[in-house]
Amino acid sequence: MPRNPRSPRHLKVGDDTYIWTLTHDHDPKTPRTCRNVLRIRHQEATGRLVLVFREAPGRIVTGAHTPSGYVATEEAHLNLHQPGAVRALLDEARAQGWNPITATTTEQDGWPLLAPAATRLAITRTR
Repeated sequence: MPRNPRSPRHLKVGDDTYIWTLTHDHDPKTPRTCRNVLRIRHQEATGRLVLVFREAPGRIVTGAHTPSGYVATEEAHLNLHQPGAVRALLDEARAQGWNPITATTTEQDGWPLLAPAATRLAITRTR
């Protein structure tokens, strides 16, 4: 039986555990525009990092002709269902200043993190 895609998943990073979910929906601000939304939180914190990947010219998200969880530009692509991709995005967000032990929710555009995260993931895979 396949896994329920809306069920939270756990990601172990050293001694820390993060909980993450991925959803696909349509942007309420721009009808008929798809988006993938990745939510990550430290298991001991109430705040979240919400990375939003909105469909736009040159920016591809899950759709009729792409796999679930897929985000891509000409420079990089990731499948957000893969824990390694989520880890790379988490590491990049932390490197850019996101604090996982916070009580606030931070929503941000995920696209600026895509290429650096894809590079991180590629380096990790070649080690």
